[in-house]
Amino acid sequence: MRVAVTLSQHTASTVPLIDGIGRKISYLRLSVTDRCDLRCRYCMAEDMAFLPKSAVLSIEEMGELAERFVRRGIRRIRLTGGEPLVRRGIDILAMRLGAMIGHGLDELTLTTNAMRLADHAPMLAAAGVRRINVSLDTLDAAAFRHITRVGDLAVALAGIDAARRAGLAVKVNMVALAGLNEDQLLPMLDFCAATGCDLTLIETMPLGEVEADRSDHYIPLHQFIAPLREARAIYPVDKRTGGPARYFAVEGSPVTLGLITPLSDNFCATCNRIRLTVEGRVYMCLGQDDHVDLRASLREGGDVDGLIDAALAGKPRAHDFHIERRSTPAVARHMSATGG
Repeated sequence: MRVAVTLSQHTASTVPLIDGIGRKISYLRLSVTDRCDLRCRYCMAEDMAFLPKSAVLSIEEMGELAERFVRRGIRRIRLTGGEPLVRRGIDILAMRLGAMIGHGLDELTLTTNAMRLADHAPMLAAAGVRRINVSLDTLDAAAFRHITRVGDLAVALAGIDAARRAGLAVKVNMVALAGLNEDQLLPMLDFCAATGCDLTLIETMPLGEVEADRSDHYIPLHQFIAPLREARAIYPVDKRTGGPARYFAVEGSPVTLGLITPLSDNFCATCNRIRLTVEGRVYMCLGQDDHVDLRASLREGGDVDGLIDAALAGKPRAHDFHIERRSTPAVARHMSATGG
């Protein structure tokens, strides 16, 4: 059942979201929680300190802010975390946002680790979600447990199967990790072909302190895909989904291959994204610390749209990612705090 569209009566501004260098912002990544049921080594420390309940937005507040952004020109919303499906009330939020599809919003999507996807896939489909991203770095059960520290590969695969049966298109997101999953690219490509999924490869990003030195496992994608290029030809295709990936067709495969290269081939010139965290902060760039805090203004009836405008004016031209031996992260916060 779809809920009725009820844009907030407090939404005053309909001024389009244009940043300080003229980029049109049409894509909101909304983090609904900083918590996760996995502890992936490249993403999180083993012992994480999460936000207290008092510091996070309510489901109602997230819905109101999302409606404000749609009123101002956001056309796509992606629900992220942490792991979004651990958030209590995610079904209520998904239904509220899904009701805006066709009423300003073109698409609602979600990124998940699939640990809880089998239970939530029917709800997501009912809310209007038509495609999701699943983070899956390997098909080797032992390597999956090592990378995630606590994950069960069989649960993730069952979640993907449930999503496909619910009618959701699935794209697998695979982080390239030297020494951990370099041998998994061709098996993952074949898995995606067999299950009707697409595949996007992502370079690891220096966000937040983790126990390992990220430079030990960083590999640029042009090196990671070298075995694929030796086995099959790949061809660029004209496809856009609102994100930073460049897409390719693979010879002899139905899989569309995406490449996201924040370090080896910066893509910031075409950035169309803004990020809203679970604590109500708008980050203009994943790789910068500058932000504005909407939570207090929202709760106290302040000038939320004015703060959004200030965020847009300060959106940087590019991030400052680099990975070197024993280098500090680009920003102190973990990916789970910003929502990817």
